[in-house]
Amino acid sequence: MRRLGIVGLCVTLIVTATGMVRAAEEERPKVQLAILLDTSGSMSGLIDQARTQLWRIVNEFATAKKDGQPPVLQVALYEYGKSSIPASEGYLRMIAPLTDDLDKVSEELFKLTTNGGSEYCGMVIQASVEGLKWSPSDKELKAIFIAGNEPFTQGSVDYRTACKAAITKGIIVNTIHCGSEQQGIDGKWKDGAMLADGSYMNIDQNRAIAHIAAPQDKEIARLGAELNKTYVPYGGAGTVGAARQMEQDANARKRASAGSYVQRMVAKSSAQYRNVSWDLVDAVKEGKVDLKELKKDELPENMQKMTPEERKAYLEQNAKKRAEIQEKIRKLNEERRDYVAAERKKQAKPGEKTLDQAVIGSVREQAESKGYKF
Repeated sequence: MRRLGIVGLCVTLIVTATGMVRAAEEERPKVQLAILLDTSGSMSGLIDQARTQLWRIVNEFATAKKDGQPPVLQVALYEYGKSSIPASEGYLRMIAPLTDDLDKVSEELFKLTTNGGSEYCGMVIQASVEGLKWSPSDKELKAIFIAGNEPFTQGSVDYRTACKAAITKGIIVNTIHCGSEQQGIDGKWKDGAMLADGSYMNIDQNRAIAHIAAPQDKEIARLGAELNKTYVPYGGAGTVGAARQMEQDANARKRASAGSYVQRMVAKSSAQYRNVSWDLVDAVKEGKVDLKELKKDELPENMQKMTPEERKAYLEQNAKKRAEIQEKIRKLNEERRDYVAAERKKQAKPGEKTLDQAVIGSVREQAESKGYKF
């Protein structure tokens, strides 16, 4: 047998380790959610709820595990019912494909506007079933959430055909009617959900979401700001990614309802918040990038002057610091959840739901049926 030289042995070990990281990543279970939002003129309240509560929905998976593994959460976004989109395109468009870049999803939500149009539910369900890269495995949780207020029956694509096509691929269709329960039933929203093993819900899209301030909020916000300092932008996507992260922090703080910023900071402490495309710490950790193969000009300016050993140590230092901050946020959030749950119980009014409550209730039940534990 030919003996490997020391260089060859090192290369073999690096390649093997990288392969193991990538294999582990591929083995993580997936949760794929497509959110289809009616953006016709009367739906500005729905869009506001989606912007505000995205991070709370993400946080629901912070404690979820399947076979001991946290899931990779992918979210897609469609809008439909907007007259500024050509009729030939069904007044609908894909805003974001299934992605784990949650900052991108948030960015697109804050760009959304509303204007009048025709809401073709069957057509947008069909478009998402056929247009997204769904996992072929029946072990993954795959779900559509469609929200709107007009009858489910409009448009040239029969909702029954679209919903049956979805469940044939293992994609659950959950329907959220913005209006009274009976109006939704009469408009066939409940029928659409039942055809695809989903849940039917109704919400008041214009209801203001009450924020319950907790004693832990201030420290979570402070730690969130410290967390950003551990990100190391690299390559062409680094500048854009870091700027997007800061912009979505600002959107959560200034443009969404109170509490959204804290929910976002909690989400950034979870396994679902990943930035392998632009953050060198995540990219190296997950085996997406070999630090030794990066060109000097792909590194941030402060790392360009470092030796290979110093670069490695610098990333390890940031990874360690990030993990410590994330753990502090998670512990604070456990205390916060208990406090908020107790306060919410005191204030609860029977029968009232918001978008996040509707989505979370269904997702938990459907995830548990797929073997997830929370």
